[in-house]
Amino acid sequence: MTTQREIAEQLGLPVHPPKVEVFDLSAGTNTDPKGRVRMVAEYRREPFGLYLARSMPGHPRLAALESWLLPELGLRVTRWYWHPGHAEEIDFYLDVVDIEPGEQRWRTVDYYLDIAVRDRRSAQLLDIDEFVVAVQAKLLDAETAERAMRHACEAVDGLARHQYDLAKWLRDNAIELSWRGQPIEDLVPGQRKLPPTR
Repeated sequence: MTTQREIAEQLGLPVHPPKVEVFDLSAGTNTDPKGRVRMVAEYRREPFGLYLARSMPGHPRLAALESWLLPELGLRVTRWYWHPGHAEEIDFYLDVVDIEPGEQRWRTVDYYLDIAVRDRRSAQLLDIDEFVVAVQAKLLDAETAERAMRHACEAVDGLARHQYDLAKWLRDNAIELSWRGQPIEDLVPGQRKLPPTR
């Protein structure tokens, strides 16, 4: 498997280019940043965004994920399902992204910054170092970098003002997320399962 670091080295860059993903609703697929096409168990459209659930075959630590793409906030909100023995203390993972919605095809461009949310406890802004290197290497122009930083700061600030309660902050933005709970048919034995929440 090629890592993001190896991709950067092959291109002679100090950091990998922004990661692009494609979500094909008609084909029921998700093309990841490395070009691998993954089957999606479910897509669901809401006025505020797009939901998807899929397994993660071959991943050493993650069994499955559920995500919401939220264009107005410039965020992808993800809940992961871990293989036994690999769980981390993260309830939600927020990627700072540009989202291009479409009738049958959505596209995201990831701008390095991420937020790890421990629900009702904390939010930590991650990968600032990669973001700075990408800006210095001109992989992001000034306008894109400013927009990404603004989305990240607004999210961290909003979460802090709502005691790190993601659902409460999103509700104040007229967004009500729902989760399936377990997005894969055949459960991984001993896998940590989260109950469906709203």
